[in-house]
Amino acid sequence: MTMNRENSKAFRHAVMAAIAALAITGMASPASAQRDPAYAEARASGQVGEKMDGYLGIVGAETPALRRIVNDINIKRRAVYSKRAQANNATLEEYALTAGCQAILATSPGEKYQAPDGSWKTRGSGAPLRDSRCP
Repeated sequence: MTMNRENSKAFRHAVMAAIAALAITGMASPASAQRDPAYAEARASGQVGEKMDGYLGIVGAETPALRRIVNDINIKRRAVYSKRAQANNATLEEYALTAGCQAILATSPGEKYQAPDGSWKTRGSGAPLRDSRCP
């Protein structure tokens, strides 16, 4: 089967989505929350949430402790995104967006996430609102 430009782009997005899902599980996810009680508490209390751009954000009032947690996680995420984007012939921004889509999809009910309009939402029992560019 020959791949035209549109199919190639769709395939690349699908591959990036799968890889991003794996990357998210190895980063600031519920698994790492068990390792960092401060992050787990901030996530559970709605002080931090997943952003569409693939990074963690502060939802309400910022404190120095929250800023440290978020910065630490985001630095680690950026390093992973950069390495994996290069390996997949994608831009950092493309890879981070795909990872953000997967991170938002992986939120649990009660957790915060950024909606496509930029507002913070609390995940309910249904699917979260996601950016139209999500694979």
